[in-house]
Amino acid sequence: MGDPALTDYVLALQTVGANDVEIVGGKNASLGEMISNLSNAGVSVPGGFATTADAYREFLENSGLNQRIHDLLDELDVEDVNALADAGAKIRSWIMDQPFQPELEQAIQTAFSALQDGNDNLAVAVRSSATAEDLPDASFAGQQETFLNIRGFDNVIHAVKEVFASLFNDRAIAYRVHQGFDHRLVALSAGIQRMVRSETGAAGVLFTLDTESGFRDVVFITGAYGLGETVVQGAVNPDEFYVHKPTLEAKRPAILRRNLGSKAIKMVYGAEACAGRSVDTVDVDEADRLRFCITDAEVEELSRQALIIERHYGRPMDVEWARDGDDGQLYIVQARPETVKSRSHAATMERYLLKERGSVLVEGRSIGQRIGSGPVKIINDLSQMDRVQPGDVLVTDMTDPDWEPIMKRASAIVTDRGGRTCHAAIIARELGIPAVVGCGDATDKLSDGQPVTVSCAEGDTGLIYEGQLSFDIRKNSVDSMPELPFKIMMNVGNPDRAFDFQAIPNEGVGLARLEFIINRMIGVHPKALLNYEALPADIKANVDSRIAGYPDPVEFYVEKLVEGVSTIAAAFAPKKVIVRLSDFKSNEYANLVGGRLYEPEEENPMLGFRGASRYISDSFRDCFALECRAMKRVRDEMGLTNVELMVPFVRTVGEAKRVVELLEEQGLKRGENGLRLIMMCELPANALLAEQFLEYFDGFSIGSNDMTQLTLGLDRDSGIIAHLFDERNEAVKALLANAIAACKKADKYIGICGQGPSDHPDLAKWLMEQGIDTVSLNPDSVMETWFYLADKELA
Repeated sequence: MGDPALTDYVLALQTVGANDVEIVGGKNASLGEMISNLSNAGVSVPGGFATTADAYREFLENSGLNQRIHDLLDELDVEDVNALADAGAKIRSWIMDQPFQPELEQAIQTAFSALQDGNDNLAVAVRSSATAEDLPDASFAGQQETFLNIRGFDNVIHAVKEVFASLFNDRAIAYRVHQGFDHRLVALSAGIQRMVRSETGAAGVLFTLDTESGFRDVVFITGAYGLGETVVQGAVNPDEFYVHKPTLEAKRPAILRRNLGSKAIKMVYGAEACAGRSVDTVDVDEADRLRFCITDAEVEELSRQALIIERHYGRPMDVEWARDGDDGQLYIVQARPETVKSRSHAATMERYLLKERGSVLVEGRSIGQRIGSGPVKIINDLSQMDRVQPGDVLVTDMTDPDWEPIMKRASAIVTDRGGRTCHAAIIARELGIPAVVGCGDATDKLSDGQPVTVSCAEGDTGLIYEGQLSFDIRKNSVDSMPELPFKIMMNVGNPDRAFDFQAIPNEGVGLARLEFIINRMIGVHPKALLNYEALPADIKANVDSRIAGYPDPVEFYVEKLVEGVSTIAAAFAPKKVIVRLSDFKSNEYANLVGGRLYEPEEENPMLGFRGASRYISDSFRDCFALECRAMKRVRDEMGLTNVELMVPFVRTVGEAKRVVELLEEQGLKRGENGLRLIMMCELPANALLAEQFLEYFDGFSIGSNDMTQLTLGLDRDSGIIAHLFDERNEAVKALLANAIAACKKADKYIGICGQGPSDHPDLAKWLMEQGIDTVSLNPDSVMETWFYLADKELA
């Protein structure tokens, strides 16, 4: 930006660094730190300059504003929202009416002229940077203002004045009081930075950990078209991506998850670069909404820059990024320490569990992994803030940081718009309040005063239930788990919960169900995707809406399988993750989009066309090939070789032989690249002929549900005879004992992944006594069963 004179009033960003927070605030110090230290390492940060905190203090002191402001604030009760609003407005008007000292104005003019470098039409962003913000122990995100697309010196001066005044926004005043910061000790610096032309590109926010679970091995990226304020403010539902750090560092394909956001609007430059917000909000073209705003290559490049930043600062980071639509380059425009999940105490696990279910009224993206309930209060604007009472569920179109004084009163927050990195989400996490954002229609579907329960404890999807439902809060210490003579693994079907579940003490995943991923993340029959062109128009339209963002129907199916499996595999790596290949019955496949076109009608699907029989049949083999392609991509391309494969419902030894051959034909050869093949031992035939089946597999995982129904001759779907269903029946245990003994004799793996041990800790104890290698439990029963077994063992 040239070489502006360094004064007591203005500093070039490249001349400041991390130790200069007291001089130019946290945001500007961080920008200078990155420009100085990380530019050569591959991090791109636009240049600019910053006014100093001393310039701000001198402005207030010499004008007499300092004493007037603090006399007013010393008497203020921030809990009185009307008094807070009046005081904030009065202070801001005082600041806006007071001219800058001539020396400060001249210093800004000199630095801005150097930044323009002859380009009188240069657009800049003018951002606030407080001396107490962006510190590791407090998030001041969004407490002050940002002004975009500012052109011309007069407009820059006006925007800097607005930035100074923003230190006394209602939200900022209240936030400092709640965080225990003395108003007198906080000063402001204005950062003037060259604009990135993301108005014709894209922008967003990323975190170098998972914002919900605190899982450190991923980069979480959100993005939308246009200027990044729409994402930050929560005005748009953005695209989301998860990238696995170790896989990225191994220079392998590393994207674990992609979620296509609606991206309905974007912020662009306004026609006039005036002194205020010189931007407009416009609708996004339908075709662009149905595409991801950045490419996979750009997602990975952003993640590489994020890792460089995280390594430099030595802590998880919250980063704002932008892609310039003119030069196609990715830029980092802000970086601050992440301040919520990185402070959480991992040694104590807190889990919220619903004890009952109700009708789901609305759903969106979950924030906070907690549950809250209370009467709905629909708030349309700030003038209605005083209607929110402690324990209410705050429902609004979009919650921005101006609302912080009342957000802490709410038991939960629900918004129509916003993604998981918007300011509303950040503040909700910091306050420990569950929030469901991006619902689309919550303000229409919910009624004022209606009792509801807001659950963020069931994965990525947050659910608003009718009525105030009862729930438990369970806390467990995981510092010193007692020793057991076998390994406890987990059954994990939902990739949404994988990052959360990995924190529970475990030895890996004993069962990851592929059909859960197909049902939740795909929802379409694989045959319908393979025969897309021949589909009826109505089904094709449904498929089109689901595959948006992916290159073709088949690639959508394969990539969604990859995403689901790789998310679970990455969460638990390097521990084993046993993935069971699809085990839908014909009636379950028929319920998928297009399924009724391809599935047979069966009297008893539980005993029909399922498992290995389906894989080797002529009618389904092409569908099975897609599963194999996905598993090969996870293991061989992404390098997640902790994934092992399990084959369900193998009726005969001949089927066992044929399915292993088929897997090899598809590039999944047993033993190659460390691949272990496990067989579900779930039919009496499997246990009775265990030694013969084991010739083709590396071990068994017992499926106690099917083993029990087939041993006792009862349909586990039938409520009439449900009382007879018991995995502890002596006949069932005799078969299990036979299977365990056969595996022990052959020195092969033996585990159990059925429901039995989760429901019956005494069955888990019996299995332990039989010498089983692993017991795989539902996540919600791991801690209780673990301590039960340890107590019994110690007794």
